[in-house]
Amino acid sequence: MTEKSTTAEALKPAPEIKKKKSPVREWFDSILFAVVAATLIRWLMFEPYTIPSGSMEASLLTDDFIFVSKFHYGTRTPKTILQMPLTHQKIWGTEIPSFVDWIQLPQFRLPGFTHVKNGDVVVFNYPGSPERPDHYGGYEKYPVDLRTNYIKRTIGIPGDVVALTAGQITINGKTFQNPATVQNEYELQTDDMVNDKIFWRYGITEFSPGINAENKSIYTVKATPQAIKDLQALDFIHSTKQILLAKGDTSNRNFVTFPHNTRLFPNNQDNMEAFIVPKKGMTIQLTEKNIAFYRSIITTFDGNDDARYENGQIILNGKPITSYTFKQNYYFMMGDNRHSSDDSRFWGFVPEDHIVGKAVFVWMSFDRNGTFFNKVRWKRLFSLIH
Repeated sequence: MTEKSTTAEALKPAPEIKKKKSPVREWFDSILFAVVAATLIRWLMFEPYTIPSGSMEASLLTDDFIFVSKFHYGTRTPKTILQMPLTHQKIWGTEIPSFVDWIQLPQFRLPGFTHVKNGDVVVFNYPGSPERPDHYGGYEKYPVDLRTNYIKRTIGIPGDVVALTAGQITINGKTFQNPATVQNEYELQTDDMVNDKIFWRYGITEFSPGINAENKSIYTVKATPQAIKDLQALDFIHSTKQILLAKGDTSNRNFVTFPHNTRLFPNNQDNMEAFIVPKKGMTIQLTEKNIAFYRSIITTFDGNDDARYENGQIILNGKPITSYTFKQNYYFMMGDNRHSSDDSRFWGFVPEDHIVGKAVFVWMSFDRNGTFFNKVRWKRLFSLIH
């Protein structure tokens, strides 16, 4: 028995000795796992963004760091797949593109648990406008999923009738309730020069001094209604007046409103005649006005292979058409800093396939004007975005 046991044991294979990973291999595996995990989280769930400008003040401030939820409205499937992970348009710190567009996949949206509503603060890819050539990363420069990210407040959703009169928005004939943090432009008449810290105390970061026609000292400021109310209580502020363009005033050629046809639409940033936000399945008659207002959707954003504007007509698949049915939903977006925002008033509608996600909360915020001890805006940390 002893001899048989010994023989059987001798026939067993020797235990496999696993090779220990080298430090370099362990670092590589850890970094690879982190990149894959971060890429999946960034694509499926949340993505961090930084607010670079004041177009949403005082709702969102310059140098707010926010998280945007992808799953609220449903995550988009990737369209541009040949791209360096965790980049957007360029490799960090360079002007080298971080992608190639040799392969473009059809884009779909996974199910979300809600839809874009009036008043939602939304991140989207800036579409641009064929009627307004620009250099901000619109349709001419990048694929849909890599166009420059913008953040604005949703004003009109598909099917809404939107109008703007003396700076006040109406939706389907009802007054749109502005958040308390919306900023407008005002003229303040003062005794003399005002210390910058006075304005900062009331959250006013955009202000400039001047002299009015009566040779009085004035300031032009961008401020919330509450900030103006607080300033009116100061004894050196003599008067305040909101600055609004008159209806039909199209004299400022630097800010011609969409669709950039002042003959048919004498609109400006404070006044726009009523229009319908396109809705998937909605059919319009192609009148001269409708062609001017919606032609970029038909020719550029609605996915038509052969559509063009020619001699006052829309040519689709080689034939002129007199009506058109929209293929996707669109949205009308505006910044809360109403006179410092490049938004739908100037370049048009946001297609649904450009919607990235819903801005949900601020996780960090820095004040450029703050001193060493109050550089962080502590009260804004982990505040919800409304």
